[in-house]
Amino acid sequence: MHLSPTNGDFTFVSSTEAEDLSGTIDAPDVKLSMGSDNAKDPYATTFLRKRGYGWLLEVEEDDPEDNKPLLEELDIDLKDIYYKIRCVLMPMPSLGFNRQVVRDNPDFWGPLAVVLLFSMISIYGQFRVVSWIITIWIFGSLTIFLLARVLGGEVSYGQVLGVIGYSLLPLIVIAPLLLVIGGFDVVSTLIKLSGVFWAAYSAASLLVGDEFKTKKPLLIYPIFLLYIYFLSLYTGV
Repeated sequence: MHLSPTNGDFTFVSSTEAEDLSGTIDAPDVKLSMGSDNAKDPYATTFLRKRGYGWLLEVEEDDPEDNKPLLEELDIDLKDIYYKIRCVLMPMPSLGFNRQVVRDNPDFWGPLAVVLLFSMISIYGQFRVVSWIITIWIFGSLTIFLLARVLGGEVSYGQVLGVIGYSLLPLIVIAPLLLVIGGFDVVSTLIKLSGVFWAAYSAASLLVGDEFKTKKPLLIYPIFLLYIYFLSLYTGV
């Protein structure tokens, strides 16, 4: 057998038949794909990396945390807010609500929504009071917080801000009633007092703890006055 390939040609001689078999093998074109665009222009890639600009070629991967829902991104728990609203509107201990969650787990968006809602219903006939309601909520809560700390209460400003904001709900509840029976002075006055007592009791029962002991009236009274002022901003009286 004789084999003498030359540049892809071959010749095969059989030892038995003594026949010459010849032919040509064409080498196929082989292209390698590196799976990235960098392989198409390796010189540009090398140039950028040598000059310290390799970061231009990097591709950022999607962060799963960037795909969070909007409510979760803003730290808004609607179920928690709904539960706190029920705790404020129904402050009786016999109903079985864990009302301390309003104080111990304060949030910002729930009280802000309540204050804005109260501001919206107060726009009727006196648009200028909207900014006053938000201002009184912030600085009134600050005053209650300072009094509580002076009297020995262990509360934070965020807790007071949340409780005062949520406790505006009773005033929002009585607002439609005042529109309906506003002409009856005696009934209207009773509803106003009921709303203020309701709001003040709901807030005071959360903020006034056992640590105040005999000093409770010193904090309950300014809370009551604060909600009277809130109601006056709504009624204009």
